[in-house]
Amino acid sequence: MKTHLPKPFPNEPTDYREARNKLLAAEADLRSAVEAVAEQRRQLPLGGRVAEDYVFDEWVDGARVRTGLSDLFQGGKEALILYSFMFGPLDASPCPACTSLLDGWNGAAPHINARVNLAVVCASPVERFAHIARDRNWSGFRLLSSAGNTYNTDYLGQGEDGSQRPMCTVFVRRQDGIYHSWSSELLFAPSAGHPRHMDQTWPLWNILDLLPEGRGADWFPQLSYD
Repeated sequence: MKTHLPKPFPNEPTDYREARNKLLAAEADLRSAVEAVAEQRRQLPLGGRVAEDYVFDEWVDGARVRTGLSDLFQGGKEALILYSFMFGPLDASPCPACTSLLDGWNGAAPHINARVNLAVVCASPVERFAHIARDRNWSGFRLLSSAGNTYNTDYLGQGEDGSQRPMCTVFVRRQDGIYHSWSSELLFAPSAGHPRHMDQTWPLWNILDLLPEGRGADWFPQLSYD
């Protein structure tokens, strides 16, 4: 592929431009593949009908309230994104990777919430979740606890042994009920490294992949860099 730049960058070597044009062709192919996968995702038929209206503990205005899955569909929006945050009742601290992801989501939340209902659920008591959210200044998504139901186990955000998993699930509401639409099943697909099942929604990795050294083989986000 030839570049369509309006003019060359200053002092650009010939070998750089030749290599960059090959990379540009690969980037264009990747863009087409991403768009094709998104179209295939949009064409999915409905998944399974949700068998029960899971009741969560939700943190609202400094207090714990009981909220059904159906109550998360608000504002005339017929879709819900529900992320399972890795923070179990026995965990001293939350997953740094999940925390990094939600830091990014929180910044984009005004735009996300304009299109879709957005909530995050963890297995810890909701009071513990609220403490984390307050420390991170999270205000862009609803805070839920599945401590009193089987949601996280049913939708693979938790193993049968209580281990926590970072699953993202999309539900849609229809006249006859709520249906499963999509989940981040790439988490379970064979991989030589990190499953990257949420990378398309995670600003951190997409930005670091622009660097000559990439995201770094051994680097991982932390809860704090003090």
